[in-house]
Amino acid sequence: MTLPLNPAQDAAVRHPGGPLLVLAGAGSGKTRVLTARIAHLIRERGVAPSRIFAVTFTNKAAGEMRARVAALLGADPRGLWIGTFHALSARLLRREAALLGFGPNFTIYDQDDSESFIKRLMEQRGHSPKANPPRAIHAIISSAKNRMILPEELGASADSPLERLAAEIYAALGPALRQANAMDFDDLLLSPLTLFAEHRERLAYWQRRFDHVLVDEFQDTNAAQYRLVKQLATEHRNLCVVGDDDQAIYGWRGADVRHMLSFQQDFPGTTLIKLEQNYRSTQVILDAANGVIAENARRLGKTLFTAQQGGEPVTLLTAADERDEAEWLAGELSRRAAEGDAAYEGMAVLYRTNAQSRPLEEAFRFRGIPYRLVGAVSFYERREVKDVLAYLRLIANPADDEAFARIVNVPRRGIGDASLTPLLRTATQWGKPLLDVARAAERIPDLRPNVRAALAGLAAVIDALRARHGAADPATALEQAVAAVGYAQYLADEGPEGVERLENVQELIAGAAEWAETAGADGDEDGDEAGAGGAEKGATLIERYLTQAALVTSADQGTGDPTGVTLMTVHMAKGLEWPVVALAGLEDGLFPLARSAGEPGGLEEERRLCYVGLTRAREKLYLSWARTRYRTGRLELSEPSRFLEALPAGALEERSTTPSWDRGARGGRGGGRSRRAAPAELDWEVEASQDAPRYVAGERVRHRKFGGGVVRAVVGAGRELKVTVEFDDQAIGTKQLLVAYAGLEREWESA
Repeated sequence: MTLPLNPAQDAAVRHPGGPLLVLAGAGSGKTRVLTARIAHLIRERGVAPSRIFAVTFTNKAAGEMRARVAALLGADPRGLWIGTFHALSARLLRREAALLGFGPNFTIYDQDDSESFIKRLMEQRGHSPKANPPRAIHAIISSAKNRMILPEELGASADSPLERLAAEIYAALGPALRQANAMDFDDLLLSPLTLFAEHRERLAYWQRRFDHVLVDEFQDTNAAQYRLVKQLATEHRNLCVVGDDDQAIYGWRGADVRHMLSFQQDFPGTTLIKLEQNYRSTQVILDAANGVIAENARRLGKTLFTAQQGGEPVTLLTAADERDEAEWLAGELSRRAAEGDAAYEGMAVLYRTNAQSRPLEEAFRFRGIPYRLVGAVSFYERREVKDVLAYLRLIANPADDEAFARIVNVPRRGIGDASLTPLLRTATQWGKPLLDVARAAERIPDLRPNVRAALAGLAAVIDALRARHGAADPATALEQAVAAVGYAQYLADEGPEGVERLENVQELIAGAAEWAETAGADGDEDGDEAGAGGAEKGATLIERYLTQAALVTSADQGTGDPTGVTLMTVHMAKGLEWPVVALAGLEDGLFPLARSAGEPGGLEEERRLCYVGLTRAREKLYLSWARTRYRTGRLELSEPSRFLEALPAGALEERSTTPSWDRGARGGRGGGRSRRAAPAELDWEVEASQDAPRYVAGERVRHRKFGGGVVRAVVGAGRELKVTVEFDDQAIGTKQLLVAYAGLEREWESA
């Protein structure tokens, strides 16, 4: 049984046809509207599932949407094209690869593969990777691709040696990837556009192929993504886009909120529907979020409301430093869990940068609070997982040089870097993949006999695995590869850590087997013709498995206790919700980031990111900032985030772990709320200098673990400043502390 739709939702679901822009506020049921519309098209309008192209931004969201559509229909919508832009583009390209000079078994390179590939191209051209970091080169090229800038355009506009080198490598990258039968993440979005530009008949085919195109999180589309859906929908104009311009937070990744702002001009006759009723948060939380986002000028405009009037006030915490902040939040969440307000898995702490997780993790571990960290090293980024998948990649695509380079000496075969150099040189001269050259190792000069034998032996192993298991399910192929090369023993020889790594390999194989059980539901068996390049219909199970493995993001995974508090950046929290949410580190320079003020639209995007964080909370919202924070190697004084000024006073309760001071008295922001003044002899302006003495003998201080005490001596200056403190607890006695790390607070009498 499904809940009834409100009038705006119902209008979006039943929209008869033509361009539709659904402006969906946070928590307004946009996923429900999208899935209900897909089900409506199939059930009420008779549209075949295979005629619908529905795209979203995360694998998790795509899976949830497919499951909801199946529940509404009472059957799996076989043939429905639903997934991320990258996944659907890869699916299309498997059928059309030959027209672009690729085999249908092309490999998808992740960021590590791409950076390694770029490093090799640089070395071949005599450029130093140390002087020109491949990661920086890759970032410049990726940004250019997302903005659909060609290598020659990048070169013409380059204003630094690094950008000029990036343009040179960019120009060489296309042919080199084609030889390796590989595409990087950005190519997955650009290649369909290249196909459509060079083969108009294929564009016409794919335009006829789909009757309806639906896009979730439309505000996050980049230039290539928007052009793709525009081209697919040009003929029938049945393009339904759903998004929230107030949640456009991926400008740094090439997303352009202007696509949403200009959609009605791009598609004349567009129907605009606003979803403003929020089903997630209390009115108090929405008042806070509405207050913050209202300060942005470039927005289509809407105001969220809810039937859930009232609610707990938003708690604003002022802490001494990041450790104090983390310990207070840990204590508060522990209290709520103990009192039964919410389970730990219903809580989240969000922050602006990944580095902020460290003190939170320490505080949670100290209190024994279970937690789940999202955004750490993902399962698919672990060394052993990448090793084993590299063997599977070679089984699927013998031209995958990055996979070959990864496993050529794993397990060890006596093939070091010195031995690899002649192989790489010969591969370049012959214009052949490394595996092909390894088969002919006896023809390569400058190789020792044992290295020639090792290379030929490795090639024989890969060829045998490919011949016997190339058409098998991925779990079987993985098992056979691990056994054939002795990888389990190789890990066992590493001791206890190796045993843990072997468990990850076994988990990978188990996951591959589980994937294969349901793979048919989202496969290519939907009655399509093969691509025009003449490739066989569909991809092998191994190729499809490798595609989904390559497209898993860190947002799809987490490390730690799944029943614990979630720790993640606000960017990763997009689309998620919890009963209890804490948004930590709300300080100018951190949130918003300092660099945002100097970038066009940067401050507005930071404000949208803050809005995303605020609207993740259902019942209770905590906001916190720290007066001092250890950042970039030094202790820095902090100002509360300018975003806090817009919070309505009636929605807030203020808490502080330390005495406050009067920001208004020194012209600071937020003077509207009363602050307790610090004693004149401890003038805060003087303290702002890292070189000025910050403590004097005789004053009282407090340490979070040692308690109160009296400063007896002060020596040094700047970051070398030390204080000798005689603590009240005689068991602790007198200690000398480095001020930059100690996190001391002053104890002064209440005013």
